[in-house]
Amino acid sequence: MTPMRRIGIMGGTFNPIHNGHLAIAKKAKEQFLLEKVLFMPSGVPYMKDQREVLPIQVRCEMTALAIRDISDFELSEMEAADAALGKNTYTCDTLQKLRIADPDAAYYFILGADSLYAMEDWKNPELIFQNCTVLAAVRTADHVSSQITDTAAQTTGGIHAAPERREMHFSAMSDQAAKEPETIRLLTAHAQYLRRKYHAFVEILEFAGIDISSTQIRERARKGESLQGLLPEAVIAYIWQNHLYEKHS
Repeated sequence: MTPMRRIGIMGGTFNPIHNGHLAIAKKAKEQFLLEKVLFMPSGVPYMKDQREVLPIQVRCEMTALAIRDISDFELSEMEAADAALGKNTYTCDTLQKLRIADPDAAYYFILGADSLYAMEDWKNPELIFQNCTVLAAVRTADHVSSQITDTAAQTTGGIHAAPERREMHFSAMSDQAAKEPETIRLLTAHAQYLRRKYHAFVEILEFAGIDISSTQIRERARKGESLQGLLPEAVIAYIWQNHLYEKHS
């Protein structure tokens, strides 16, 4: 029997896409032997400030520039097409469309560790777990985000993050590096809980995180500060040429 082709899915607002996104996708491809990774810009989540998010086509163009020279990274406009029409997009629906289009593929959905705790609040989480393996990315660098630990504590108390939030947080939220073992322990425990409840396939993707966030990049662009080292050169040029994220853009 021919093994199923492994395809990664990297979703997010990508406002803008940056080197942190690329690093985690490369790590996932390497660790889980993915044939390729689909980069899938999403619509604007209702909880985000609409004024902060660039039009979907602009974000798709930046994503295409970011990955154009990386083998086996591809742009998917599946969710962008619906978003451009003002339709809501949901992960469960996207995965079902992908499975119908390519039933011989096994999909690996890459998300930030903090989003793993919120997945039960997403639309039809059981369908998500049926149709993909979830890869929860967690930083294991010198500084580890305390946001993941805080989110785990909130979930235990019945408070969940906003649904369908798929942004990855690569920046260090605090200097409490000692929380790294506890972060991994909590994440592993939650992954086991999801496996038991949903018969889900959930894997932890540890990587040496890059201290980058899209918020940080937008703020630097607003101030006219250098973006070197934060994004691919082609994306930096696109941002400056089109005056993106400037105060009056």
